[in-house]
Amino acid sequence: MDKPEAKGTMLPAARRQWLLEHLAGRGVVRITDIARIMGVTPVTVRRDVNDLAAEGLVERVHGGVRLVAEAPDPSAGTDSAPAIGMVVPSLDYYWPEVIRGAQDSAHERCARLVLRGASYQVDDVRHQVEWMIGSGAVDALLVAPPTRGAGAEELIAWLTALPVPVVLVERSAVSGPYRQHVESVRTDHAAGAELAVRHLHAQGHRGIGLAVSATSPTSGQVREGWHHAMTDLGLRPAPEAQVAAYYEPDWAVDVDRVLDLCAVHHATALVVHSDREAVSLVQRAEERGIHVPADLSVVAYDDEVARFAHPPLTAMRPPKYAVGSTAVQLALDRLTDPPDRPVRRVVLSSELRERASTSAHTPTALL
Repeated sequence: MDKPEAKGTMLPAARRQWLLEHLAGRGVVRITDIARIMGVTPVTVRRDVNDLAAEGLVERVHGGVRLVAEAPDPSAGTDSAPAIGMVVPSLDYYWPEVIRGAQDSAHERCARLVLRGASYQVDDVRHQVEWMIGSGAVDALLVAPPTRGAGAEELIAWLTALPVPVVLVERSAVSGPYRQHVESVRTDHAAGAELAVRHLHAQGHRGIGLAVSATSPTSGQVREGWHHAMTDLGLRPAPEAQVAAYYEPDWAVDVDRVLDLCAVHHATALVVHSDREAVSLVQRAEERGIHVPADLSVVAYDDEVARFAHPPLTAMRPPKYAVGSTAVQLALDRLTDPPDRPVRRVVLSSELRERASTSAHTPTALL
């Protein structure tokens, strides 16, 4: 193999030819890795990739590139390309990046992803899974089912009895008479909420409130992490509220209730799940003369649209792409591994994205 210094002096045509040869048999390769090997900048690689993509020779994916010829044929049968079914509760919030991760991982391992949208209702999930199993369309399943409420336990038991491997996505559950764990990959949302509290505490905040969606399956974990951090840090009681979704009629009442509670408890910071509620709350706070972050620091949870707010919101970002990618890897491994392979439960960590909605606070100002 040529040295990176030699590649860096190549003419554009020679670089593109080397790039095609390097991609052969490798699946998805990251742009940054290509730039490092070639000894050129990522901008140069992206320019070459754009030229090759225009010719239909390569395909751009999340952070990388692959040969078009290596993408599996969607019309191929399961003998040549294993099909992974994926049932998610939403196609327009949170889940698109999870889907992209699953899609890229499936392509990289020469598999197909068969996507179906459902909801947070047991019957909807079961209907979509029954269609996939009944049509013989899939060899394994990735499912994000409800795990609490009426029918949830029966649904999990039914999923684990299906004739294909099942991996839970952003969920964890047990099933059977011995309460055995189901294979899963999820984000540790409790640890993410705890990190948000500790970030605010390090900035000097001692009154740190919480507002969580009343309908989200993630809310319980976020609340758990908030409680643990508040107790561990020895912080005083602070406002804790369940709120309606920002698009529901009750939200107008709930957002004012949360801001009133912050005033009563002298809270100077707030963790809000999810992004959309956080953005709306900041807007309402400004209308009431409560300035963010001067009067109230806000950390959103999800980081879907937080960066577009005014001011841009500090947010906890779950590893959504990695969740989808890992789920596909678990499903494909289950197809080839021995039947007695131990159940895998993968837990991934969220990341703090600090922006303009949080700032330092002097605790003595509240005494």
